[in-house]
Amino acid sequence: MDHAVESVNAVLEAVSAFIWGPFLLIPLLLLSGVVLTARLGLIQVRRLGPALRLGLLKRSDDAGEGDISQFQSLTTALAATVGTGNIVGVATAVGIGGPGALFWMWVTGTTGMALKYAESFLAVRFRTTDAAGEKSGGPQYYLERGIRGPLGKTLGVLFAVFASLACFGIGNMTQGNSIATNMEASFGVAPWLTGAVLTVLTGVVLLGGIKSIGKVTAAFVPVMIALYIGSTLFILAVNVAEIPAAFALIFSDAFTGTAAAGGFAGSTLALVVQMGMARGMFSNESGMGSAAVAAAAAQTTHPVRQGLVSMTQTFIDTMIVVTFTGLALITTGMWRQGEEAAATMTGQAFSTGLPGEWGHMIVTLGLLMFAFSTILGWSYYGERNVERLLGRSAVPVFRGIFTLVVFVGCTQELTLVWNVADIMNGMMALPNLIGLVLLSGLIARETRAYLRHDPSLRASAADVERFMADDPGYRQWREAEHASPSVPGTA
Repeated sequence: MDHAVESVNAVLEAVSAFIWGPFLLIPLLLLSGVVLTARLGLIQVRRLGPALRLGLLKRSDDAGEGDISQFQSLTTALAATVGTGNIVGVATAVGIGGPGALFWMWVTGTTGMALKYAESFLAVRFRTTDAAGEKSGGPQYYLERGIRGPLGKTLGVLFAVFASLACFGIGNMTQGNSIATNMEASFGVAPWLTGAVLTVLTGVVLLGGIKSIGKVTAAFVPVMIALYIGSTLFILAVNVAEIPAAFALIFSDAFTGTAAAGGFAGSTLALVVQMGMARGMFSNESGMGSAAVAAAAAQTTHPVRQGLVSMTQTFIDTMIVVTFTGLALITTGMWRQGEEAAATMTGQAFSTGLPGEWGHMIVTLGLLMFAFSTILGWSYYGERNVERLLGRSAVPVFRGIFTLVVFVGCTQELTLVWNVADIMNGMMALPNLIGLVLLSGLIARETRAYLRHDPSLRASAADVERFMADDPGYRQWREAEHASPSVPGTA
């Protein structure tokens, strides 16, 4: 059995290496991010302030149609991304690629903000209403509706298929596996017991659908991020003298690879770029199209407003949480342990930096909350794509299967699960990134049309209706908002 697992794992690693290699996804990710950044006029920098105010302070467009508030949509997306990618994923990236991998995670975060804006804008712009009266959108719809003809339909269906499968990897098995590993290491809890508890909790929340998920994530996502960041700040304060050297190491190794040091085996430039890009995308999911599914459910008065709110999710995830995790690993020296210690590396860094037993306890608690919320967010992503392929009647069946797979994930080998997740991430991203580039003209045109009137995102619903009344794209969107429920496969 061990030999069979090793053989499967070798094949998965080869497939993952090709998808994330220098000739496929990495250049496509960079190219699409640069194209959207240029066509949108560096929107991730110019509009970040108003976007943060709208998403975190105002929190909702009360007059807009949708199933959940903009804040709940944001926290659902954060719940799905601020998870093991920020704890185990960062540890894996620097454990294999070295400190320079953090730089390439920043690259995916910076260009990824433009991608996240674009896909979330399109999700609202082309969303539909399902048979139960709920909003449904994402690449599975906007690729087909925005790109006319067989190409758009093919890209949309491919995304729906890959997302329906990917949710069991990135949003389920990797999360359960990471929780079980840390619970066993910190408290001696058997993986099967962790799996049983997670399975029950997941099933209870999923019964209520997106409204239940939105309420849960809005309640504890801000708390868990604040607790985690506060603890990391304490570690960095203790190791403040090491921070300048940490940044120097990050920037130097980003373009040279890392020489062997202690238990670390060293890395090549190709490996540091690959690990940074792969784990960066795993963490913030920009370009994958996943968070766009949550954006489509938001109450908003215009697609641009929700696109900008969703963009802040990548900023919070990568530029804040990932950065703090990476600096904690580097300043404490834990990154030198290498790939084998990735699952528990962050916990050891926190144990080194925090007094007593608080370190492992906080990381384990944070991982438990992060990963559980990721499971909830990805369950919604999965069901929306299953609904697109098979209809609303398939949703309850999907929820049942998804819940049971949580238990299975708690007992799987980490490397196997991560390789499957990497492959599914890449396969989801391919049709979406192609579509974003093809639709970049429409995105830029309609974005400029709105921001010309409301650059600070302070307009009321009545104001939006007034100054956008003659805009063809806005009128088309409003007509679609009041259209009859769609039937899967006919959109």
